[in-house]
Amino acid sequence: MLTAVAQRLASAGCVRPMAEAVVLVDSATTEGELDTMVTRRERGEPLEHIVGWAEFRGRRYVVGPAVFVPRARSELLVEEAASLVRCTAGEGRDVVVVDLCCGVGAVGGSLAAELPQVRLYATDIDPRAVEYAARNLGPLGGTVYQGDLFAPLPRRLRRRVDVLAASPPYVPTGQFALLAAQARDFEPSQALDGGIDGLDLVDRIGRGAEQWLARSGCLALEVAASQLDRVERILSDLGYAVRTVVSEQDGSAVALARRVV
Repeated sequence: MLTAVAQRLASAGCVRPMAEAVVLVDSATTEGELDTMVTRRERGEPLEHIVGWAEFRGRRYVVGPAVFVPRARSELLVEEAASLVRCTAGEGRDVVVVDLCCGVGAVGGSLAAELPQVRLYATDIDPRAVEYAARNLGPLGGTVYQGDLFAPLPRRLRRRVDVLAASPPYVPTGQFALLAAQARDFEPSQALDGGIDGLDLVDRIGRGAEQWLARSGCLALEVAASQLDRVERILSDLGYAVRTVVSEQDGSAVALARRVV
């Protein structure tokens, strides 16, 4: 059965047919259910949507149809945000972390799971994503709000956020059609399309963060490596000192920023 499923997936163009076949066979409870799941994958639907979970940094996060699937490239964002948390935690207190554009909560969830001093809040504009994020982050002590960026956060967090992490949509509108079909056709465009140059939300986050960050608070933003120069200019013009990090392994990129004016 496993070989037959892998052959179907390979014929449909899957890059890792045997690995995906193992996941599907393990997830199905009947042969009929397995056939339905394989058919969905043959049509291009993300594997994670089909089986109902996505693995990120060794943890499973509940996902479902029409939500953004966490990417391995976002592990760099977690690692850099975690470094900021550790620096703040050296002061001997809890660290307030906000995960903007949280999707199903993988970035914030990883921080809360790996660093017990994190006090986590998360927001997303998509109510479907918020539903899944609440399920994923609740057991980790996180609180999730539905709304546009900072808008749904409680006012008591103003000037108290130590680390603000975000993987906002950063695909330029003109490049959206070039995305892989499983992202373009099955994930929400608002989780991917970042406007004309892909940086609409980077600018909005930089402007809005001023009233939420603590005096020593920092931003950690995932973007494309090709956008780092423009991101640095945007944030520098807004009064931030900026440092950028690029992964040599997969080209993922993070901009780290602290307000200096």
